[in-house]
Formats: sequence, C-alpha cells, structure tokens
Amino acid sequence: MSNNNRMELKFKVSSFRKIPNPYIKSENVGETKPEMYVLICDVKDLPTDIPMGTNPRMQNEKTKVAKKIQTSLTNHTERNFYLLNRGILLSAKSVSYNNEENVVTVLFEDLTVHGNVDGGHTYTIIKDVRDQLEAGEQYVKVEVLTGIEDMFEQLAGARNTSVQVNDQSIAELENRFELIKDAFRNERFFGDISYKQNDVKRIDVADILAVLNLFNIDKYPTDKLSPMPINSYSSKKSCTDFYIEEHKKHENDQTTNPYYKMKDIMPQIAKLYDELERRMPEFYKGEATGVKKYGSITGVSMVKPGKEKYKSKFYEYEMDYSSPNGFLYPIIGAFRALVVEKNGKYEWLSDPIALLNELGNSLVASTIQMSRDLGNNPNATGKNSNLWQTLFMQVKMTTMMMGR
Repeated sequence: MSNNNRMELKFKVSSFRKIPNPYIKSENVGETKPEMYVLICDVKDLPTDIPMGTNPRMQNEKTKVAKKIQTSLTNHTERNFYLLNRGILLSAKSVSYNNEENVVTVLFEDLTVHGNVDGGHTYTIIKDVRDQLEAGEQYVKVEVLTGIEDMFEQLAGARNTSVQVNDQSIAELENRFELIKDAFRNERFFGDISYKQNDVKRIDVADILAVLNLFNIDKYPTDKLSPMPINSYSSKKSCTDFYIEEHKKHENDQTTNPYYKMKDIMPQIAKLYDELERRMPEFYKGEATGVKKYGSITGVSMVKPGKEKYKSKFYEYEMDYSSPNGFLYPIIGAFRALVVEKNGKYEWLSDPIALLNELGNSLVASTIQMSRDLGNNPNATGKNSNLWQTLFMQVKMTTMMMGR
C-alpha cells in the first residue's frame, strides 16, 4: 500500500476471463466504460487484506446464512463451493493478468469506491476456516468491476438488496408503511411505490426513506453542524432500518415518531427534490467551475439524439440531463435548515422552492466545485461532510438574514 487510498493486491487464480463490454464498439476502443472480470480462485490463495470499507453490511457470522456458507465451504466430500456460493464482488481501478504465472493484479486506487462491494460474509468466513482445507479443495468465484466509480452507490445498493428487501417486506406485512402511504396518497406517483419483495415498480420505498431522512430534525437538529444526514446518500439500508426502528419504538403513540411529525411536509419534500433535479442545468453556471457545459461534468449524463428523455424521480418531469445523487443529496439536505417543529408537527419556515430559486445557482456551484476539487468524483462529493455543512449554512444564513 503506497498511501491510505491506494492498494495493489496480487494473487494466484486458476482461471481468468475478461467479459467484453457490449457497449464498447471497436472504433471506440479507448472509451472508458465499466469492465467485468471473472476469476476462479483457490480459497487458500485469496488475499487476506481486501479493502472492506465499501461493503454496506456488517458481517454477522452467527446468522443462518453465514452458518450455511461455512457448512458448504468445509464440506470435504462435495467440492463445489464456487458453484453453490454467489462469490465475491470487488470494485477496482484496474485489473491485469500474467498468464504465465496465473497471477492477477488488482489495483484499488480510491478506497471510498474500490474494495469488497458484495460477498463480505463469504470473504470473512473463507478467512476464518480455510486453514481447515487443503490446497485445491475449494474454490470461490471473484467478480471484479472497473470503471464503475460514478455508479458505485447504485451498484452497491443493487447487489446488497436481499436483506433490505426482506426487511421491507416484513415491515409492509406489519403495516409499518401506512404512514408513508397516507402522506403520498394524493400524489400522482402514489401507485408507483413498491414496498415489498418482487413488487416491481419504479420507486422503491427505500429511496423515499433516504430522502425523508434528510429532513429528520429530531435526529439531525438544525442548531448543530454535526451530524449531517450523509447516510441518506451512503447507506439507504440504514435509513430504512431507522424508519422501521422508529415505528416500532413509537408503537403505542406514533405522534412522537419523527416521521409522523414530518408527514405534512413530505409531499413538498418530493416536489423540492424534483424541482432541483430537473433544474440543475439551469442553476449551473460554468464560469464558476471552469466547465462550460453541464453535460461535460463527470457523473452527468445527457440524452443522446433520438433517445427518450430522462424522467425526474417522483413526478417524471422530462429532463435532458441526469444528475448524480452525489450532487443532489447534499443540496436537498441543506433545506433541512428550513424545518422547525411546532405543536408536534414539522413545518417550513418559508417556501423551500422559493428559496431554491434564490440560492440554486450558489448551491449548485459549490457542489460542482467540490467535485472538481475532489478529482471530479461525484461519489466522494456526496460523502464530503464539509460540503454538506457549507450548503446547510448557506440556506440557514439566508433564512436568518431574511428574518424567516
């Protein structure tokens, strides 16, 4: 390891294959796109120091699933662990392979987005029990993805949904989402929200809970700069878990539940989110950051000619650009400064969309500049506590100066 954010691991594999990206054409061979590599590795050759900071789950080896993994791994009569287990998923900067020595080199350059994304339990259990195995007795599949830095949060969420979705399904059976349903019942996206496993709709309730977490002034008081609700961006599961915990804690009196207090302003929160999302290009001023076109900013996608336009998260407004959550969440979160509690309910000090009209240019400029300062990294931007605090104070100070 050369510094805190760079690590290179070399280890033997029994097979190595690069899966071609179907979107990279021969004439665009130099184009940067996500790449996939599939390795089959003897569990005894697996490195012991794969970075784990990117895995959104804590590893609990006492669960039934963990015990089942261990049983499958240590079954000396059935040598098929690499088939029965879904393996380990890594995010990396680059991968290279020495076919003479059967050695793969994996470079982790930014440990906020490079490391173990899924399969943390498998990896932990392998390290714990592989001394009980002989060389060549059990193998594990290792999938490595490169070029996914700008979609890391989406990838981590998609590959780690099994426990989260089951928790949501149980919560739905226990009627714990009735509060959310009541709040959005009159909104046109009400029928587009999924609450349980295999309910395929365009808005997951986990996404809604992550956005609502930004405005929880019980958990994140507005008279303090710390903590900031960064977990809305970095860990949607924690937002879902907290909502369920709060609902259970206030079982006998939901009026003291912060989400009950928030219910009246929830529709306006959704409107504020979409207003920012669709107007990001309008608020952006290239002179402030040195990037003239909004579509040229790392992490921003632009609709290609002849293709369908992007749609905003809740109300499906058509958009020519799609902005990364690493930009949107810190800005939306700043508007928590406008929320106060009166008579047991959350209220706005002033119209959040009116204030967005006033501060939009400044808030967006600060966010894009932070991304540039961080090496054009929207993911690091979404996790940067200094940015969250700066944006929050911009909204709070403006509100105070205007006597709101």
